[in-house]
Amino acid sequence: MSIQNDLAYQEFTQRESGFVRAPYNPELEFYAKIKSGDMEAVKEHCNSHPFVLEDGWGRLSKNRLQNMKYHFTITAAMLARYCIEGGLELSVSYALSDFYVQKVDEVTKESDITAMHFLMCLDYTKRMKNMRKKKIQSRPVAQCIDYIYDHLHTRITVTDLAKLTKLNPNYLSRIFKKETGVSISSYIRSQKLITAQNMLIYSDYSPAEIAQILAFPSQSYFTEIFHKIVGVTPLKYRNQNLHSTQIGHSMGEPV
Repeated sequence: MSIQNDLAYQEFTQRESGFVRAPYNPELEFYAKIKSGDMEAVKEHCNSHPFVLEDGWGRLSKNRLQNMKYHFTITAAMLARYCIEGGLELSVSYALSDFYVQKVDEVTKESDITAMHFLMCLDYTKRMKNMRKKKIQSRPVAQCIDYIYDHLHTRITVTDLAKLTKLNPNYLSRIFKKETGVSISSYIRSQKLITAQNMLIYSDYSPAEIAQILAFPSQSYFTEIFHKIVGVTPLKYRNQNLHSTQIGHSMGEPV
């Protein structure tokens, strides 16, 4: 099942279209990738979906170049909001948005707008990625955190991380908790649940499929721990948050 889980997890982090739930989910999923600091997924998206005018874009100007600039501004505003929700300092996020909007206002070629979009997305993503390691002082703990984020679709153990860092498991556990404030197992569980929440909102995977993809021991355990930490069952969480995926869709924001 490990290979199947790997493929399913990659599909969730890389696919950009084809969701049954709503046609705008890929846009919001992309913002969620930036918010989570997923550099590889964001690069993959930007390379495979360059920022160019598409049929689904609204016509905000008769001038093609100006229309791209307007949509770029919408995207910058959405990124600023999502990253603020993810913990980025409000003044930093808005200053970054203003910077790129001012820069794109000066360009005269569509290719330059596409290049600016790529830089802006990576800039926000890198800042979000660095946030999660901001308080981390040691290289081993930073290594562990990167490994955990990259392998949420597998069963991760302290032994795995000890081999990665070449440290004694007990010593690694102590410094990890000292620097993060939580145990390794709690941190892994927390990140899996955050990913599960995103999958419930931005994909059509069932709770059983999500439990399998994220390598929980069983669906019942996943449901139990999800309810304990989040406060509701996975299905109820999905139903409660369906409306949140509709934010901004009517504006036709590009990504």
